[in-house]
Amino acid sequence: MSAFEPKQPRGRSLSTLRTATGGRLRLGGAETGFLMAVASMFSVQLGLALAVPLFGQLGALGTAGLRLAWGGLLMLVLIRPRLRAFTRQDLLACTVLGAATAGMMLFFMLAVAHLPLGTASALEFLGPLAVSLYGPGGGRKLWTALAALGVLLLTEPWHGGLDAVGLACALAAAGCWAVYILLTQRVGDRVTGLGGLAVSMPVAGLLGTLIAAPTLWSQVTWQALGIMLVLAGVSPVLPFALEFLALRRLTTAAFGTLMSLEPAIALLIGLLVLGQTPGLTSAAGVLFVVIAGAGAIRTGARDSATNGAREPATTEARTPEPRPSATESA
Repeated sequence: MSAFEPKQPRGRSLSTLRTATGGRLRLGGAETGFLMAVASMFSVQLGLALAVPLFGQLGALGTAGLRLAWGGLLMLVLIRPRLRAFTRQDLLACTVLGAATAGMMLFFMLAVAHLPLGTASALEFLGPLAVSLYGPGGGRKLWTALAALGVLLLTEPWHGGLDAVGLACALAAAGCWAVYILLTQRVGDRVTGLGGLAVSMPVAGLLGTLIAAPTLWSQVTWQALGIMLVLAGVSPVLPFALEFLALRRLTTAAFGTLMSLEPAIALLIGLLVLGQTPGLTSAAGVLFVVIAGAGAIRTGARDSATNGAREPATTEARTPEPRPSATESA
């Protein structure tokens, strides 16, 4: 029985891992988790920025489709999920999650083709912001108003210069991200470890390949395939691994607050890699979105932490704590 105890935290959902790491925060693991989460966000935005130059050859859909295909294949090979351990409901949930993942990445790549990286990331962040604002609480209206002000400063509709296609794609990516978050919680509660991710990512890769196939048929080369394989390692494979490790060291509130930094990181990556210099108005808009996201997710995290459905998982995940006494008695 003791041989299986160390594996219990790995078999819990993402929410369980978040709530079960309170002791690690007191032991100094928060610093490591912070670095992992920030490195994950940098990896996501760096992978996007490095993929932008391939738009001329593969197009936005082709670039996103190849990244999804390679990412799904790498996840399938590295994690090797056992489909026999899945119920039909689990497989259905993973399939829908894969579709949401594909939509999120495809729409966002299309948005980046029409908008600066920082602006597209800030608009996409409205998805998780909407999820965090769901439910009662008067204080959340303040964060909604602040986020709306940030979006207005980013888009500057009074100038009429915002690309309508880019705006629509960014908002569609935000909607897919919101669905992705909700489905990830459900899949994480039902499927142990990263098995759900190892099923949903290949589904996303298959859908991305099918959608991008018409644009890739005559444009893809062996060199492009190799480059996209490397970029798939940078994102999404590496970020998912870093986030999994970070969630074993950070609480839900801490991790959610860090995620609100992603629009600012995107703005920085766009400046350093793509030479996209933001104006003062755009920089202020990103700042407002980041502040709104940090405040809203911090408030929402306390509500989710008191969810009764997660309490049994928290107590079970902490059962390996008596192990030191066992070793001392030995």
